[in-house]
Amino acid sequence: MTAPKNPRRPVPGRPRRSAPKSRTWLWAGIAAAGALACAVAIGVAVIDTGSPTAAAGPIRSGQSESSPGSGTPAGKPRKCTVSALLVPSCGAWWGVTPGAFSGQRPQPALNTFERRTGRTVDIFHYFHKGKKLFPTPAEIAIAREPGKNRKLLLNWKPDDGESWAKVANGSMDAHIDRLSAHIKANYRERFWLVLHHEPEEEVRLQPGSGYTPADYSKMFRRVVQRFRKNGVKNVLFTVAYRGYSNWTVKPWFMQLYPGADVVDWVAFDPYVKGPQTPDFASLIDKAAPLEHDQGYPGFYSWSQTRMPGKPLMIAEWGILNEKTTPAERVAFFRSVGEQIKNYPRLKALVYFEAPHGGLGDSQVHTDPATLRAFRWLGRRPHFNP
Repeated sequence: MTAPKNPRRPVPGRPRRSAPKSRTWLWAGIAAAGALACAVAIGVAVIDTGSPTAAAGPIRSGQSESSPGSGTPAGKPRKCTVSALLVPSCGAWWGVTPGAFSGQRPQPALNTFERRTGRTVDIFHYFHKGKKLFPTPAEIAIAREPGKNRKLLLNWKPDDGESWAKVANGSMDAHIDRLSAHIKANYRERFWLVLHHEPEEEVRLQPGSGYTPADYSKMFRRVVQRFRKNGVKNVLFTVAYRGYSNWTVKPWFMQLYPGADVVDWVAFDPYVKGPQTPDFASLIDKAAPLEHDQGYPGFYSWSQTRMPGKPLMIAEWGILNEKTTPAERVAFFRSVGEQIKNYPRLKALVYFEAPHGGLGDSQVHTDPATLRAFRWLGRRPHFNP
């Protein structure tokens, strides 16, 4: 996914996550899904029905849609509401990027994941880049599958083949216009759109590089403002960072934040890479010893003062099986269920399920104990209010 003119640089002390390896499956899957179509609130998804009419305003307590996660029968009053920005008043959305690097098409991968884990997800996550039109027919079919009430979380790199600076100066305006018309004609439900996720590791500080923090911020603003000018009202613009402390403490990091007026949600992408992250609290406020000693509290706590009032999602997370034992994975999933209530800004968790790739194997069905713990987590009341 790295733009041709902007190769990622290795980070000292941390294994490099290669963009070409880590997303290759996505671009191949997108093409396959398109051809086929043409021939983290984990239980409150049903409060917003996902229909075009639901996009007109918040769904209020007392409505009687049945929840795919909670199994609550129709007719029983609801205690939770969902705002126009898809922020649940209680609980959190539950989602997945299914079958990453597996070569599977999105729908079969999602069906397999849901069957194994014993519940319908609320968020389906996928990736796009360049001059593509989305949501695709396959993605729309996933969102609108009867009785499922799924939401879409889509990542898009509009600068593919361009640069941040070029997009900021209008190089993708014509495509954004076409994409706006496509969305308005084909998908009126609300969905999250992440614009060029994890930009911090692709920053090039040299003036004129096209990839400075200011270039990214201007690109993000340009894209959002163009969509809004075109009358697109159902897209929730999301900025997603890696959330690694070695990047967040950089003096230029906050220059990557495009501004509260164009950001609806803030996301980050942490992973459990070994026993040094034993529980959920240590994941969402992860900080390397050096940065911790410098006073950095971790991304969740840090973002409360830097990006106040914004709902937070974990747009990617996972436990790497090669670096953890089944007992450690079970303990971690248990900690999520026990500690999630301590982090009220966290309104969505989207698991990144992959058999291999840039990070490693994050599948949850590699051993019976891990799968049982994950299924237990998906049934927690916080995720099924």
